[in-house]
Amino acid sequence: MLFQLLQGNFDFMSVAAEVLAILLIIFLILPFHEWAHALTASLLGDKAIKYRGRLSLNPLTHIDPIGALCLLLFGFGWAKPVPIDPRNFKNPKVGMAITALMGPVANIVAAFVGLLVYNALAYFSIQFLISDIGLFVRYFMSFYISCNISLAVFNLIPIPPLDGSKILFVFLPDRAVEFFYRYQQIFFIVIFVLLYVGVLSPIIGWASGAIYSGLDWFASLPFRFL
Repeated sequence: MLFQLLQGNFDFMSVAAEVLAILLIIFLILPFHEWAHALTASLLGDKAIKYRGRLSLNPLTHIDPIGALCLLLFGFGWAKPVPIDPRNFKNPKVGMAITALMGPVANIVAAFVGLLVYNALAYFSIQFLISDIGLFVRYFMSFYISCNISLAVFNLIPIPPLDGSKILFVFLPDRAVEFFYRYQQIFFIVIFVLLYVGVLSPIIGWASGAIYSGLDWFASLPFRFL
């Protein structure tokens, strides 16, 4: 969004809808993402997660100010990572992989709900969607859905400290996992460099488009029988 503002390539309605969608994601979906991690970890055996204060949907518990600002300006951001002790899992690697996966799944669920709402509006009130207010809603829903899907795909990239790395670790020897954990701050910088130069953009765009198409097909399915 920042680049659109700098280039003047925007209109007030689309920017307002995008800002509103991002604020909803920051205060509702990112906490939902982290809560999904915490709940899964608790169910898998890390009972101490409850006392770390993260088994909650309270936005103030999960929001990272810098991550929220990056999401608002650049379209990619993060919340405070949930502290998880894999030693409490019966199988630490598998437990961490399942716990990590549930965060992106939460974003996919949020996107799917958005698509259901949009398809319901399109089916029951197409006239509303072509009105001025309806255009704002379309901008809002479009960005809300695509942003959630992009965040899910981004988090599934198998580079530490993203969620996808925890899934990759299941297939790596302990020595390799220790290496990745030791240098994960460096990998974090590498991720932003790759985003900045555009290396990850085609991959994220292709995967996001494929997921969007699949989710939209399922979300529109109930309305085909009405």
